[in-house]
Formats: sequence, structure tokens, C-alpha cells
Amino acid sequence: MIQDIKQTAAQMREHPDPHESGTPVPRKVIVIVSLALLWAVGYIFMARPNADPALGDNRTKTDLMAQAGGGTADGAQIFGAQCAACHQATGAGLPGVFPPLAGSEWVTGKDTLAANILLHGISGKLTVKGTSYNGAMPAFGEKLDDAQIAAVLSYVRSNFGNSAGKIDAAAVKTAREASKDRKTPWNGDDELDKLK
Repeated sequence: MIQDIKQTAAQMREHPDPHESGTPVPRKVIVIVSLALLWAVGYIFMARPNADPALGDNRTKTDLMAQAGGGTADGAQIFGAQCAACHQATGAGLPGVFPPLAGSEWVTGKDTLAANILLHGISGKLTVKGTSYNGAMPAFGEKLDDAQIAAVLSYVRSNFGNSAGKIDAAAVKTAREASKDRKTPWNGDDELDKLK
């Protein structure tokens, strides 16, 4: 009997369990969600997927094919997407951090040298125009195909004040085949000087 009284006293000290009243979700929230849902359904039915393409961003089928890799590669576009973050849109690089491409002996040198740099990347000390840079450049060999690498190299070699010749996909393919067993980036000046 005493035990029953103790349980009752313990139960009396507890707060009642929380519960939801008749409207667990505020009416304003229900109205807002309902309106958003009605708008979404209406938008789906009113959208015109076959609308006049002239109202879009003016890209042609050829432009879209080039972006998908089905046409010729656009070196400027690839440079903007893959290289400009480090080497800057002007090719001037960032002093002390990322080397310039403008007037770089590595860019304007042999075709195979520039292709090898893009294919495998660089780590360690690299001297560009008499200034040493100690960093890393990622490899693009698995990310870009031969035509894309040739396009971006041709773009860099003919812009930013550079006047070197274009590189074709066959030259990149030759460089890729010659160095296919390489799994690590080039060790800066130490290894790349031998390729000059």
C-alpha cells in the first residue's frame, strides 16, 4: 500500500505528456504550401518545351555539340573553365603563386613539352621567366581528350602575347602514348628540363 502511494506521488510530480490540439499545423502554413503546390502544377502544364529556340540563349546545335565533345573543341572555353582560376583570364598568373603563361618558355617550347605538362601535371620547383614557383599543377590527361588538350594548348600558345604554332590532336596523342606508363606529375625543373 505504501508502495502504491509512492508511485502515485511520483506520478503527480510529472508533467503531462505534450499533445497536439485539433490543429497541429498552423493554417497559414497549410495555405502557403497549397498555393505553392498549385503554382508548381500549373507551371508544369503551362510550360512550352517546344517553344521558339530564338527566345533562348542563342546557342546553336553546333555550339552544343562542341560542349558535349561531339564537335571541335573550343580552346578558349576550356581555358576559361579549367585554367583561368589559377593562371588568370589574362594568362598573367598570380605572382609568387601561379606562373604566367604569357611569354612562358614552357608554353612556347616544343609541342610535346606543353602536351606532357597538361597530360601529367607538375609538382615541385618550376622556373618560369627567371622566377621560381613551388606548387602543383593538376594533371588533365584523364579529364580532357587529345582534341581538347590540343585546343587549349593552341589557344594559350597563340594568345597572351605568345606567338607559337598550333598543336594538333595527333601530337597530343603521340605524347600521351610515349608517357602512358607515367602515374605521377613531372617533378618541376628537374624532369621537365630533360624534355626541352
